[in-house]
Amino acid sequence: MSTDKVRSTKLKFKGEKTKKKRTREDDDEGAGSSRRRRRENDEEASETWVLPESAVEIRGPTFMVHPSDPSPITITYDSTRGRIVVQSLDKDKSEDSEHPSLLERVPTEVSQVWVTTRVAGSPTINLRTGTGEGKFLSCDKHGLVSADREARGPQEEWTPVVFPDGMVAFQNVYEKYLSVDETAGGQLALRGDSEEVGFRERFWVKIQSKYKREAHEEEKKRTEGMVDASKIDETSANKIYQAWGAGRTVVSVDDKKELKKARKEGRLAEALLDRRSKLKSDRFC
Repeated sequence: MSTDKVRSTKLKFKGEKTKKKRTREDDDEGAGSSRRRRRENDEEASETWVLPESAVEIRGPTFMVHPSDPSPITITYDSTRGRIVVQSLDKDKSEDSEHPSLLERVPTEVSQVWVTTRVAGSPTINLRTGTGEGKFLSCDKHGLVSADREARGPQEEWTPVVFPDGMVAFQNVYEKYLSVDETAGGQLALRGDSEEVGFRERFWVKIQSKYKREAHEEEKKRTEGMVDASKIDETSANKIYQAWGAGRTVVSVDDKKELKKARKEGRLAEALLDRRSKLKSDRFC
């Protein structure tokens, strides 16, 4: 009897893939499609327009709506004429067409979007046009609002104030508020000289969800950093409370034992203060 292994009689052509390979490749292709769909969904969710819950969340692309009657209005920038335009959100819709609710409104034109940047170490923000050369929203001491400056200074700084109902007011450097005002010709325009916040000074503001998450992550890191900094470091604490001249630390063997015991008992800060008072008393006696 021949000892050769029995080979399959099924014909195979050069380059033909086995069934197992096809299955694995199909699985890989399916996994790739799933990852691609998941990535597309994440990107779509990141660009969803949401309401900020606090002032620090207002950043990135920003959409501002005022609940005027009969049609809500938004602040836009006409890059051709280089001026701010207060525009009705229903200007291109017929009376019979159905309008979305106020909080469902999203920008439909690039000119309706402003780019918010935050001033480092400050609660103030800058609002820059999303079209044209990027001009900053500013207000002078007379309350005249414009967007014709490429550089930012004190007049281009705004402090957002978020109210419990979610609406936002913008305060300028002169401690006056941005408002929608009706001019002599019946047209609407922006002013920056209101001393109190009323209906004309309140806006609905929308940002993209990824920037809201970014603000939360920054706040979380900042909070974690504060917690880490609050942990007691005996060496550092000794230098703070017991250093005399050029950072020289004075700790005897008995003091080390006492401080170690105090730390275990949770009264280290009290012990360090007592130690400092004692050293001062010994020094000036």
